[in-house]
Amino acid sequence: MNTPHGGGLSLAALRLDDPDMVEAGDPGGMLREVASSAAQVRTALRACAEADLSALRPDTRPRAIVVAGSGGSAFAGDALAAICGVSSPVQVLRVSGYQLPGWVGAADLVIAASRSGQTAEPVALATEATRRGCELVVVGAPGSPLHELAQRARGTFIPVDSGGPVRSTPWALTVPLLVVGSRLGVARVEDDTYEAAATAMEDISHQCRPASESFVNPGKSLALDLAGRLPMVWGGSLVAAAAARRFASQLAANAKYPAIFGALPAAGYDQVATLDGPFVPAPEPEFPAAEDLTDAAFDEFSDDDAGLDDDAADGPMLRLVLLADPAGEHPSVTRVRTAAVSLAEGRGAEVSEIAMDGDTPLLRLASAVQLLDYASVYLGIACGIDPLAIAAIKDLRDLAERSV
Repeated sequence: MNTPHGGGLSLAALRLDDPDMVEAGDPGGMLREVASSAAQVRTALRACAEADLSALRPDTRPRAIVVAGSGGSAFAGDALAAICGVSSPVQVLRVSGYQLPGWVGAADLVIAASRSGQTAEPVALATEATRRGCELVVVGAPGSPLHELAQRARGTFIPVDSGGPVRSTPWALTVPLLVVGSRLGVARVEDDTYEAAATAMEDISHQCRPASESFVNPGKSLALDLAGRLPMVWGGSLVAAAAARRFASQLAANAKYPAIFGALPAAGYDQVATLDGPFVPAPEPEFPAAEDLTDAAFDEFSDDDAGLDDDAADGPMLRLVLLADPAGEHPSVTRVRTAAVSLAEGRGAEVSEIAMDGDTPLLRLASAVQLLDYASVYLGIACGIDPLAIAAIKDLRDLAERSV
């Protein structure tokens, strides 16, 4: 990040720098869940090693891989597509909802990912996949409806054994998908890369621990930078875009906070226009030199006449959050991202630029997601909101069920 949060001890900063207030503001233990990410990687690898994956070989590589996942499970499909990259010989597509694309057929592999194994959308998509004769891989809970579907279709099943909210256990589903992709020769993830990613996440968890004060804690610092701001989160590579999309989702789920997700270079054709809008500070008016004005003339250049709106100035301002992934970006995208920083700062908008470090796509993705997950939880705590609460999600589900 290149822009620190403002000076002074705000209520948000006080909440984050007092360990007792942090603990009280996180009654469901979401920070502990985020800290379990490294363990999720290792547990998922053991589950894959014990599962029967003999049907997954390079010589059985499908025409396309379709990942059926919704809600907190969706990140796994985004991660697989991002790590396979544009050079993949096989199309990787994440599908949410209840219908497979019309072109999906017997030559394709459908991976249904749901930690509970009973989420309605993946179950519906897996059921449709078996009717169409697709190869099926299921990643989910043993004994679940998805597990039963895999058995009937003679598909491959990888068990998931993890607790906590689905949104806090992304690697329990992502690692099995990467293992499947590697066995098919679609993803290139070496065995030691998983441990490198787990170790990097442990290091970030240490930096972002609750007892670490905000000025040295990157998760708290980013959360305070976003407090009272409208985040617009951009990624310029497939990996950065996957992390940016997840961050926007995590801000909504953990902090109940809206955010705009975008990917470069496409965001440079539409979302960038918001830098000329009402969520960016208005430019300072140019006043004539004092010696050239009479006392009466000063009245003509009051704040009101200059077009300054005190109410607007007190409202939420835009903050551009850029995930910089030079190792994965096209050089032209890197130039656009660099120019976006200059443009935003020139317009008076605040900017946070987060470097994605690591010599493999998985390492860069895991490190970024770990930091951003912490920031989303800390933002909820800073705003006095329980990160675990999901009242609106439950209410929407209940209302939808009643309308049937």
